[in-house]
Amino acid sequence: VVDEINITVPVSCTLSGVGTDTHNATINNGQYNSAIGESTIKAFCNDNNGFSIYAIGYTDNTDGKNVLTNSTLGSTYDIATGTLTTGSNSQWAMKLSTITSPAPTYPIIIAGSTADTEKAQGDPDFTSFREVPDDYERIAYRTSSTDINPQGQSTAEGSTIKSTYQAYISSTQPAGTYTGQVKYTMVHPYNATAPEKPPVTIATATYFQEVNACPAELTTGQIFTLLDSRDGQSYKVAKLADDKCWMLENMALDPTDATTAGNMNESNTNASAAAISNYLQGGSNTSGWSSVAVADVDSNFDSYTEPRINNASTDSLVTSYGTAAVNGQAKVGVYYNFCAATVGTYCYNEDDGVDIPDSLIDASEDICPSNWRMPTGGASYPNLSDYLTLVYALGLGYYDEDDAVIDENNVLMNTLSTSLSGKFSSNSASYQNEDGYWWSSTISSYGYYGLELAVSPYYGYSGQISLNAITGRNVGLTVRCLFKD
Repeated sequence: VVDEINITVPVSCTLSGVGTDTHNATINNGQYNSAIGESTIKAFCNDNNGFSIYAIGYTDNTDGKNVLTNSTLGSTYDIATGTLTTGSNSQWAMKLSTITSPAPTYPIIIAGSTADTEKAQGDPDFTSFREVPDDYERIAYRTSSTDINPQGQSTAEGSTIKSTYQAYISSTQPAGTYTGQVKYTMVHPYNATAPEKPPVTIATATYFQEVNACPAELTTGQIFTLLDSRDGQSYKVAKLADDKCWMLENMALDPTDATTAGNMNESNTNASAAAISNYLQGGSNTSGWSSVAVADVDSNFDSYTEPRINNASTDSLVTSYGTAAVNGQAKVGVYYNFCAATVGTYCYNEDDGVDIPDSLIDASEDICPSNWRMPTGGASYPNLSDYLTLVYALGLGYYDEDDAVIDENNVLMNTLSTSLSGKFSSNSASYQNEDGYWWSSTISSYGYYGLELAVSPYYGYSGQISLNAITGRNVGLTVRCLFKD
């Protein structure tokens, strides 16, 4: 008789932290603090193939957000992670160390240390102060097991690393308390795949600039609110029937405001640093346009060569449809001429000798937040623009012969939360409560494309949607943005 006995020992791996609330310091402007508290991070794991520990910035419970932030001041004054160069902007950094005395029973290896035989040249060294990762980076590992910590007991030793942080506060940093987080995650065995950073969607982000995905699993039509980090303006957004994430309110970014202009850069705006600099300060490029940040923004509004805006009606209410009325989204926003809407991409007169292609092209830079862009226009099937794709997704069809969609039930109007904001020219707004106009990024030798929504009861229907070259680029239209997919 063979009496067989089998005992299976399950893998048990845990990570715990002590002193994670000790990283508190008061730092005067223009000074460093080189060691802000110390935490003990302990790993217990009986996987004979070891384990790895990964770190990622986790401010506001958001994977990959590696700033110190003050909720009252907003993201404008966030303290970014960095290498703490003297005279730089405010920065913070992290460092790890191991226990050396007494010698640990289960030593752990810190990534980039002299004990790290796997490191390649240029690999991050976490034993010195360095940036907090914005994606999961392996910070420590062990290639064999430790003992484990039995439930309710504290007899196991495990493997221990210690974390500390430092910060430099610039002379211009406003007073206040700035808070951040770092998340540590264990995987096993030690060479297992790194954790994946979850996408940041309109459902989980605070700012437009944080969004990096518009996934299919988002509920179509569910409305969320996002902030623009450049000026703190809030906007309603939603994933619509075309599976794209759209802004449901007109842009209200006012680059003539000195604070807003000072906040604009290539990390938060859908434009290059060179374009933004020329746009805000005036440039000597061949198109000849000058500064948008001027006191008298209206006197030369009908300009092809200068970025012009009108912000007088930003908070004015106009007639709206469906969800726009329900959610209070019937504000005009800012009127932009095409030069301003595209951050100087197209700023020239017709006789400037600039060759406009016969085929449709799309401006690659615009006033939208980074990771977002102006919709494409144009009216030719089957080359569907963003506007047309939404029209078809809503089942409205499109009538090429008269360049119009008859939206009898206001389907598109309600979906986009449109407002009849009219347009701005000759130093005055016109067609408010009669028509709505939105720029697209599209241009050709035939004109500058946008979306026109007109209420025309004379013709027996409640709305006509036009997607052709509706206006000259020297007049002011409103702008919507959608996520870059």
